[in-house]
Amino acid sequence: MAEREALHGLLHHSHHARAEDLPLLARRMAAQLGATDMRIHLVDHEQRELLPMEDRAGDGTPLAVDGTLAGRAYATMRPYAADGGPGAARLWVPLLDGLERMGVVEVVSAEPVPADRVGEFEAACALLAELVVTRSSYSDTVERVRRREPMRLAAEMLRAQLPPLSFSTGSMTISGILEPSYDVGGDAFDYAVNGDLAHLALFDAVGHGSHGGMRAVILASLALAAYRNARRAGQDLIATYHHIDRAVRDHDRRGLITGVLAVLDQRNGRLRVISAGHPSGLVLRRGRVATVLPTPTALPVTLGEHRAPVVVEEALEPGDDVLFYTDGIIEARSTDGEAFGVDRLVDCAVRALADDLPLPETARRLVHSILAYQNDQLGDDATVLLVRWHGPAGPSLA
Repeated sequence: MAEREALHGLLHHSHHARAEDLPLLARRMAAQLGATDMRIHLVDHEQRELLPMEDRAGDGTPLAVDGTLAGRAYATMRPYAADGGPGAARLWVPLLDGLERMGVVEVVSAEPVPADRVGEFEAACALLAELVVTRSSYSDTVERVRRREPMRLAAEMLRAQLPPLSFSTGSMTISGILEPSYDVGGDAFDYAVNGDLAHLALFDAVGHGSHGGMRAVILASLALAAYRNARRAGQDLIATYHHIDRAVRDHDRRGLITGVLAVLDQRNGRLRVISAGHPSGLVLRRGRVATVLPTPTALPVTLGEHRAPVVVEEALEPGDDVLFYTDGIIEARSTDGEAFGVDRLVDCAVRALADDLPLPETARRLVHSILAYQNDQLGDDATVLLVRWHGPAGPSLA
């Protein structure tokens, strides 16, 4: 009954709640659930720290994702309890909007939360996560908390167009990540799930530096808009490729974009791909590379009128992971100039997958290993799009 009243109360007050009101609503819900406090911590854009949404009397110290219990709850997407001493037990609950990780909630209570009541706090935190996401559309508060440094204009433009980093249908999971977080050079990804079909795209527009970066972002924005326009009109892969090619060429004939367009049928694991001058995707199966997808099967965007694109097909097995990436991944260089390369990418991906972590955490660790390789000084965007096919979909919710 307490859980129902707490959720009902949060829903009732949420209709007129600002983003700034969410910490207070969390505290009220904590009291109704028998806890002392509930504190919201949002993850920063680089997914390195968990930042308190409210700084109370100067106690708003960030918590590292790596090496803390709060970070473990975030990484594994599972609650973790900690004994904070007499009268101050803690339960760290992931703040999840579906599979999208927004941060964690710190539940403070006089006694440890019984195992059979942890689910009540998970339900409360799921509702809080929904409110964090929806209030982000009406306010800058959440975005300000998540930023650890100023964001450049090009990054501001492009990031506003990206979909959520992660999504799952039960039969398939998608997770993407783009670095650097505060300055981009033209990488972008997109996806949509329409019925049984998952539509996937990854773009890399040529152009870097402040002036080149802005041009690249405009090109990538055009590609994203044209991709969505074609997809929503029901066009197939080949027609979509030509639609993007014409749209970008009409705006900037000298512009150049490499990219991958793919469609995954969740019913049978049939993957169809066009690789437009882009690095090849990889199919990972049981700890090894099962397939290196052919590339190129089409010319880069703006050159599409010179050669017809070819669609390649791959039959996935349940549990397969498909890894798409941009050249900023394999061309990353260490301080002594050695390229990261495909072999090292495969090794990092296999090791990350072997830890049997949620796919969003695998993507995070993979990109962070690339950042560490070059001392966090990227010479180009580093973007990955991971897709896992779990197997045929079960019965629909209907």
